[in-house]
Amino acid sequence: MVTARAGLVAAVAGSLPQVVVAAPNGKNGSSSILSFVDPLIGTTNGGHVFPGATLPFGMAKAVADVNVENQGGFSTGDVTGNITGFSHMHDSGTGGSPSLGNFPLFPQTSCPDDLIDNCVFPIQDRAVPRINGTAEAHPGYFAVTMENHIHTEMTVTNHTALYRFTFPQANSTSNSTISPLILADLIDLPLSRINGSASVDAKTGRISGSGVFSPSFGIGTYTSHFCADFSGADVRDTGVFMNNRAGTEPKNVSVVADGTNNSPDILPAGALTRFHAPKHNNQILARVGVSFISVQQACHNAEREIPNFDFAGVRAAAEKAWEDTLGVIQVKPGGVNESLQTVFWSGVYRAGISPQDYTGENPLWKSSEPYYDSYYCIWDSFRSIHSLITIVDPYSQIQMIRSLIEIYRQEGWLPDCRMSLCKGHTQGGSNADVVLADTYVKFGKMAAEYGVDWKTAYEALVNDAENEPANWDVEGRGGLHSWRSLHYIPTDDYDPYGVGPFTRSISRTVEYAYDDYCIAEVARGLGNHGDYEKYIGTSEYWKNMWKADQNSSINGTDTGFTGFLMPKYLNGTWGFQDPIFCSPLLNFTSCYLNPDGHETYEGSSWLYSFFVPHDMAALITTMGGPSTFVKRLDYFHESGLLYVGDEQGFLPVFQYHYAGRPGKSAERAHFYIPSQFNDTISGIPGNDDSGAMGSFAALTMMGIFPNPGQDIYFITPPFFEEVSIRNKLTGKTATIRNINFDASYQNIYIQSAKLNGKTYTKNYLQHSFFLDGGVLELTLGRNESSWGTRPEDIPPSLSTGHNITGYMF
Repeated sequence: MVTARAGLVAAVAGSLPQVVVAAPNGKNGSSSILSFVDPLIGTTNGGHVFPGATLPFGMAKAVADVNVENQGGFSTGDVTGNITGFSHMHDSGTGGSPSLGNFPLFPQTSCPDDLIDNCVFPIQDRAVPRINGTAEAHPGYFAVTMENHIHTEMTVTNHTALYRFTFPQANSTSNSTISPLILADLIDLPLSRINGSASVDAKTGRISGSGVFSPSFGIGTYTSHFCADFSGADVRDTGVFMNNRAGTEPKNVSVVADGTNNSPDILPAGALTRFHAPKHNNQILARVGVSFISVQQACHNAEREIPNFDFAGVRAAAEKAWEDTLGVIQVKPGGVNESLQTVFWSGVYRAGISPQDYTGENPLWKSSEPYYDSYYCIWDSFRSIHSLITIVDPYSQIQMIRSLIEIYRQEGWLPDCRMSLCKGHTQGGSNADVVLADTYVKFGKMAAEYGVDWKTAYEALVNDAENEPANWDVEGRGGLHSWRSLHYIPTDDYDPYGVGPFTRSISRTVEYAYDDYCIAEVARGLGNHGDYEKYIGTSEYWKNMWKADQNSSINGTDTGFTGFLMPKYLNGTWGFQDPIFCSPLLNFTSCYLNPDGHETYEGSSWLYSFFVPHDMAALITTMGGPSTFVKRLDYFHESGLLYVGDEQGFLPVFQYHYAGRPGKSAERAHFYIPSQFNDTISGIPGNDDSGAMGSFAALTMMGIFPNPGQDIYFITPPFFEEVSIRNKLTGKTATIRNINFDASYQNIYIQSAKLNGKTYTKNYLQHSFFLDGGVLELTLGRNESSWGTRPEDIPPSLSTGHNITGYMF
């Protein structure tokens, strides 16, 4: 069968060449790149990766849920928890709190003494360990066996999960037969249910229901609906359960929070269907449609997408969708081992899990525009996820941009974080500004041809810069009065115009400055020169928090570097936050989104003092020139101050390019991969944040890491002999080829380059390379060379007047 989304992409790109699937010598003799994807990477040690069955950017996401480290539903490792159910929607890399996991199914082979009331219903009581080594995860498929020997497989379409439960054989010595029971629980992973109801059809066994829940990292509530049908066995009886008791009457149940049954003691309740012995292979299939609109739509989604309970067909369609998405990339490994190929392809895969396409499932407003959800969070995703999507799936990126603009139309603000139809918390600046600008400078008028309304987009950008919302904890920016009058965000700001956490004065200042630069880029492209000059001016406000005489020590020893971003009060006097505070060397977890979260967010002043993406030339001069800058960046990487498991650590890997040392960027890239990124279950250094870690690995290994928000890709040698990417919109192929490549990575320094046969000396690319296609040949050697080191070869900076006009303005 063909999924709706796959059909839509096919319709848009129907005239493009047939996708060629790479990796002809995959694992286990497979001819598919999917054999190099391991969804279990990052499912332990805080990675919080969702490893279950999903389509690219799909809404239905099925996996086994456990009761330990269950942010992504399932986890692996030494402390894995027990399986509590199998649910149909999840998020990946959500941070501290689990997300979704609504209405899990839970199968039981038979009830003791053949009495329904003797089966186990509360989530804490029914949890069963998995059999170690039985978890199996592939794109579009997940399976695991519990210690009760029930083997569960699952696959998905856009809005429907399909499960295949294989029950153990009956005990022949007792002459008993199995009578499986499957329950549907009115619960979610974070135990946030406010109210819920379920009913069961006595004849067909269909279980359906609804619930109101809270989002995992935001405000408000959302309503979700499900519809479960079964195949493979005749219905024996049906009923409901509440608390630890069950019965065959009534056929519906409702629960409402009363102030005493909230998490963690939320009242267990749901519906159940019991079956006669399965007809074939001891298997029962469960089809669960999900919807945010209604139970009726959930049932319709399931009936339309999986009419015949065809597990093999649904799985094959899911695999085809992933092959079509990943297959735009072709890799010539050049002897690179399978481990690193797995790191690469798994990274590309995880960047295709979110944001999720909820088009047609948004009850908040009626619109013909696409709607995407599950942005965890744009503060994380703008740095690498959207850049990778822009390269490998530009149509989806454009749909996401249209969705962001429509959210602004309907709600008055661009989101900085969004999940489950709710507003999520803002972590720093108004970072949707960066994502919109990134697409604008890379696509320009081409995006307008695919429905992007740049006039409204610019209106949304200016709104972020000029208007303070009532609650800037979930949208827009706070402190705008101080921003305009003082030209920085002060510590202990006076801001009676809106509410939000009065913290992060340093990180908000540098992020607001960069957001304004991104707005300026769009203003220039649209011909609004007055606004361009205005926002270029405000983009320099980062300088107002630079304390030139501030030093830094570690364990009493001066680091030798002077000048850091420091807190500043309303009266212009300086405050102090140790430059290493909130680094791995000092109080690492002290700078989160809470009332006492300090003046930087998830990082130190050492880290944020490097964040001037639009004017690195000015920053390098401020830090003492290129030589001192390189030494300082070396120290940052080598002292333990940098944690690449947080997304702010990505850009410093490549900032050597601005000092004319692209070879140093290549060195750092090869240090972090594979030391921090590998093919083990703990193979990412931190929370995946919806695929951020995966996209960092993928882009780095492709040799084209972005400066997001600008039309810049830093060139470093790909980790393979050759990488090619076919553009889904233009049909053109861009190829980066290494000459003198060696799989032991001794030759990691570019000696010379040619672009389409002509000498190329710039150490960066523009997005036109991926739209128009071409061949970039990099000749490699074992030592740094003069390639890409001249002032005219480094990426542009605002203060040098070396600006890039985006593609097709």
